[in-house]
Amino acid sequence: MAVSSPRDKYRGVWLIFFMLGLGTLLPWNFFMTATMYFTSRLKDSSLVRSSANETEAGEQRSVLEAKFNNVMTLCAMLPLLICTCLTSFLHSLVSQKLRVMGSLLIIMIVFMLTAVLVKVPLEPLPFFSVTMVKIVIINSFGAVLQGSLFGMAGLLPASYTTPIMSGQGLAGTFAAFAMICAIASGSEMQDAAFGYFITACVVIFLSIMCYVMLPKLEFFQFYQERQNKQRSEEENSFKLTDKAGGDEAGEQNEHQNVSMMKIFKKVWLLALSVCFTFTVTIGTFPAITADTKSTVAAGGSWDRYFVPVSCFLLFNLCDWGGRSLTAVCMWPGKDSRLLPLAIVARLVFPPLFMLCNVQPRLNLPVFFHHDAVFIVLMVLFAFSNGYLASLCMCFGPKKVLPHEAESAGVIMAFFLSLGLALGAGLSFLLRALV
Repeated sequence: MAVSSPRDKYRGVWLIFFMLGLGTLLPWNFFMTATMYFTSRLKDSSLVRSSANETEAGEQRSVLEAKFNNVMTLCAMLPLLICTCLTSFLHSLVSQKLRVMGSLLIIMIVFMLTAVLVKVPLEPLPFFSVTMVKIVIINSFGAVLQGSLFGMAGLLPASYTTPIMSGQGLAGTFAAFAMICAIASGSEMQDAAFGYFITACVVIFLSIMCYVMLPKLEFFQFYQERQNKQRSEEENSFKLTDKAGGDEAGEQNEHQNVSMMKIFKKVWLLALSVCFTFTVTIGTFPAITADTKSTVAAGGSWDRYFVPVSCFLLFNLCDWGGRSLTAVCMWPGKDSRLLPLAIVARLVFPPLFMLCNVQPRLNLPVFFHHDAVFIVLMVLFAFSNGYLASLCMCFGPKKVLPHEAESAGVIMAFFLSLGLALGAGLSFLLRALV
């Protein structure tokens, strides 16, 4: 007889997954929104002096300063993809607690080090190298954390993937809002950066406290125990049917590989859909959108806030809204062909953004001059990304049997990361075409 699940009292498990989702992307978002601080420490003093002597000279940048964003993207996305891939195949060999708690602790230590280094003078090259190493570490362990979280959410009802996606959406909103507050306060660049990194440390510490509480909640215990019971039954069944008497470890590994392929065959369309969604998104944002200039108030106060508000804040707010909407509406359904069609339709956004006032540009004319066009495009672009990606991530684990749900969640997380990496590569091509 099936046992009914207990209630999630006070939505405690939902809120913890939201907080853990926030903790997965907040570190990367704080690094991304603090690029002004990082590039300011990479300036070549000789170029600054020569530029000051030329009244009409354009902005001169050092090689490290000019290449910072490109190298940062590669150092973020490649480790993210590799470590998510490793997590997909090795998650059963390392305990869930070690994967989640270990990742959070290492990320917090890196941010504490980053906050300390704000006050430590370093030459540009050593500072550049240390920063890239930190970005590699943060995204490597962030990938392990993200894959583990989606695997955990796969054990629960479909709606419990939503708080992770929603928390990740809030991470970008929070970081963008902090950047705008720093600009408005007029505080020194280093003080603002120090505040960024200390805030990230606090949020990650709260995420650790939330994860410590999670196993004590009855609702989570119920699904965890059900998963353990189903897994032990599957292992016992496998041992009973293994009568060949050969290399048992090798047979079991082969069995696990076959199982992963079997699970992938069930979720391949949703996995490719979430991959395609993020390829289009990261190929466009922020490589193209962040270089868009205001035509309404060039040189005025709005000019300073145009990219922070219209690009970063608006994207993250609408993306968060799209992700959160799946808590109350999950249309179209997991077997609908309308979902992949809607995802393919997002291919219209990159060329439309490329025809906005992106500067500098070499090839294409500016077709959409007014800021309002860019803002409307950004709202539709960001909302569709959050909603469609969240639907895919929610539906993936529900296309398989209950005991396969954790593995399906990890596979979906891998294809999400693959989309990010492909999008990072595509962004170089799209920006060069403008």
